[in-house]
Amino acid sequence: MKSKQQHVRIGIVGAGYVARHHLAALCRLPFVEVVGICDPDLEAARTLATAFDIGFVASGLDELVETRHPDAVHVLTPPSSHCQLTLQALELGCHVFVEKPMAESVAECDAMIECARAKGLVLSVDHSDHFDPVIMRTRQLVASGACGETLAVDIVRSSDYPAYAGGPLPAMVRQGSYPFRDLGVHSLYVLESLLGPISQLEVHYRATGRRPNLGFDEWHATATCARGTGRMLLSWNARPMQNRLVVHGTHGTVEADRFLQICRQQRLLPGPKFIGIMVTAFFLSLRDVFRIPWNVLRFATGRLRASPGIQRGAEEFARALHEGRPPPVSAEDGRRPIALMEDACVRADAERTDALEARLAALEPADALVTGANGFLGRRVVAALRARGERVRVLVRSPSAALDAMQGLQVVIGDLGDPRIVEHAIASVRTVYHVGAAMRGDPRDFEAGTIWGTRNVIDACRRHATSKLVYVSSLSVLDHAGRDPARPVTEASAYEPRPRERGAYTQTKLTAESMVLEAIREHQLPATILRPGQIVGPGAEQVTPNGTLAIAGLWIAVGARAQTLPLVHVDDVVDGLLLAADNPAATGQVFNLVDPHTVTQGEYLDMVKGKLGSRLRLVRLPTFAFMGLATGVELLGWMLRRGVPLTRYRVRSLRPLANFDINAARTTLSWQPRIGLRRGLEAMFAEHAAPAAKAIPGTLDA
Repeated sequence: MKSKQQHVRIGIVGAGYVARHHLAALCRLPFVEVVGICDPDLEAARTLATAFDIGFVASGLDELVETRHPDAVHVLTPPSSHCQLTLQALELGCHVFVEKPMAESVAECDAMIECARAKGLVLSVDHSDHFDPVIMRTRQLVASGACGETLAVDIVRSSDYPAYAGGPLPAMVRQGSYPFRDLGVHSLYVLESLLGPISQLEVHYRATGRRPNLGFDEWHATATCARGTGRMLLSWNARPMQNRLVVHGTHGTVEADRFLQICRQQRLLPGPKFIGIMVTAFFLSLRDVFRIPWNVLRFATGRLRASPGIQRGAEEFARALHEGRPPPVSAEDGRRPIALMEDACVRADAERTDALEARLAALEPADALVTGANGFLGRRVVAALRARGERVRVLVRSPSAALDAMQGLQVVIGDLGDPRIVEHAIASVRTVYHVGAAMRGDPRDFEAGTIWGTRNVIDACRRHATSKLVYVSSLSVLDHAGRDPARPVTEASAYEPRPRERGAYTQTKLTAESMVLEAIREHQLPATILRPGQIVGPGAEQVTPNGTLAIAGLWIAVGARAQTLPLVHVDDVVDGLLLAADNPAATGQVFNLVDPHTVTQGEYLDMVKGKLGSRLRLVRLPTFAFMGLATGVELLGWMLRRGVPLTRYRVRSLRPLANFDINAARTTLSWQPRIGLRRGLEAMFAEHAAPAAKAIPGTLDA
C-alpha cells in the first residue's frame, strides 16, 4: 500500500447513471479532484461533465490517463468490459475502483488481481450494499445479539431495467445470467456478512415470458452458510417493488427496508405470544407513521441521498487512498461472489445463447412477412394473406397461442430493434408488411420498436432486394394543433412542427416515416406508405377515440361532443395494404386511409358506453378546463426542472383531424371501404350500435 496522499486525482470511466452517484460523492471530498470522464459516447460524457463542472472528457481511457494523469480510475461500465478496462488502467499505473460485479468469470478476476499485485497498485470493488445505512444498522443489531442466535436471512429484491433501445443486443438481452450477475452479487456478500461463509449455493431460474428481452426474469437461491441458511428472491415481475432483508433469530427478527430506508426490530416479549405479537406490531406501525414521512422529507431536502450505499462506497475508497490504508473491499472480496455464482451463470448463459441461436434457424422462402402480427391490425393482415393462399412469415416479440395454432405459418421470435433478427426475418421474402411499432412504454421502447425497427426493416429490404415494402404510418405525424379546419386533409398536409411536444409516439412515427421516404428518394426503395385513421372493429372497443385520454382507468373526453373522428374499419385498412402491395403505381406514394363517412366523438362514446356499461368511467372536460390543468402541470415541471406528460400544446393537439380528401387512395389504389363504418360499428358494438345509428341519420351509412 502506498503512503498517505495529500491530494487524490480520480478519473471516471463510463458516463452511465451510476457515474452520477460516484461523482456526487467524490465532489464532496476536499482532497479529491475529479480530473476527467471518458466514454465512447462523448455526448453522454459531456453532459455529465457539465453537470459536475468537470473540464475534460475523452472517448477512451488512454487519452484520459495520458492527458490528465489520474492516481485512480473508477470503472463504471457494463460488466463485460470490467476486466479489460481494469487491466488497461493498471498497466497505465492507476489504482482501480471497479463496479460490481468485479468481472464475468473467476479467470478474469484472477488476472485482475495478479496484475494489481505485480504493479503494486490498489484494486477494489464497489460492494455498495455494505455501505447502505440500513444494512449497516442491521449488521450492528445482529452483532449486538438483538436477534439472539441467527438462524436464517431472507432477501427479497424486485427490480426493473431500462427498456432495450434497439441496435446490437446488449448484455442484458444477450446473457441469460445478467440479472443474477447484476443483483445476485449483492445478496451473496450481504448473506456472508450476516451468516458467515457460504459452503453451498443452490440456484434456480426461470423465464415467465413477461419480459421478452430478459432471458430469465425470476431467480431463487438458497445458501448454506456457517451460521444459518440464506435465501434470496430476485424478481423482475413482483410488484410493488421491494428491496427488503429479514434476519431471523432465536430471540427476534430485524428487517431492513432499503427503499424506505428504515430498520425494524421485533423482539421476543415475555407473556402470551399473541399479545407480544400485537404489541410489537402496534409500536412498529406507530414508529413507521413518523419515520416514513420523515425519510421522505429528508430525501426531498437532500439530507437523505439517493443510492447512499454507492455514494458511501465511493467515498470510502477515496479516503483509503488518501489515508494510505487498505480499501474496505479488497479484490479478493470481489472475487468471492463471482466464484459462488459462476456455475449457475455459465448454465444460464448457455441456455440463453441456444435459445437466441434457435431463432435463426433456416426458413423456406415466403411470399410475405408481417411485423407486429400479434397486434390488432397485424393479426387481420396475416389472416387475409393466408386466405389468399400466400406463404406467410411473421416477426413477433413473443409467441402467442393464436399464431401457434396456424398451420404452415413461419414464426420468427425477436425484437424489431435487433438488426440481426430483422435481417433473418426478411431474407427470402417477396413482400414486407411493416405493421409493428411501439404503442406504449418509455422513450427507449419507442426508439427500439419504431425508429430502430423501421431502420432495420429498410436496411434488410435493400440488402435482400425485397419486391415491395408496405409501411403503416400514422395520421399523428400531421399537424393537429395548427391546421386550418376549413382546408381538406390530404397526403400533402403539413407535418407536425413540434413532435417532441406531442410525445414519443408522434415523434418516432414521424422519424420513421421520414426514413422510409428518404429510402424511396435516395435509394429507390420500392415502398408505399399508408396512414390509416383510427382503426375500429371488434376488439377495439376499449381503445380511447381521438380527443379522449385514459388516465388510471378513467376516460377523459376533451372538447365538444360534435367534433368528428377520423375512423376506418380494420378490414378496410387490410384491403388498402393488399392493394398497395399489388399495385405498381402505388410505389413511392403516401396514402391516407379514412372512411368518408363521419361519426362524432359524442356518438362514438355513447356506443362504447352502451356496450361496456359500468366498466367505462367517462367524464367530459371543456378544452379551457383541460388547458388550465395543463398550465398547472407545466408550471410544476418548470419548478422541478423535469419534463411533464401534459402541456398546453398537447391539449391543443388533442383536436381530431377532420375534413379528409381521400381522392389519392380512391384513384391510385382503387380503394373504397368494403366494410364501411355502419356495418363495422354494428359488428363492433352489436345491439348498441344500431340504435345509435338511427339517432344520427346519414352519418353511418355505408
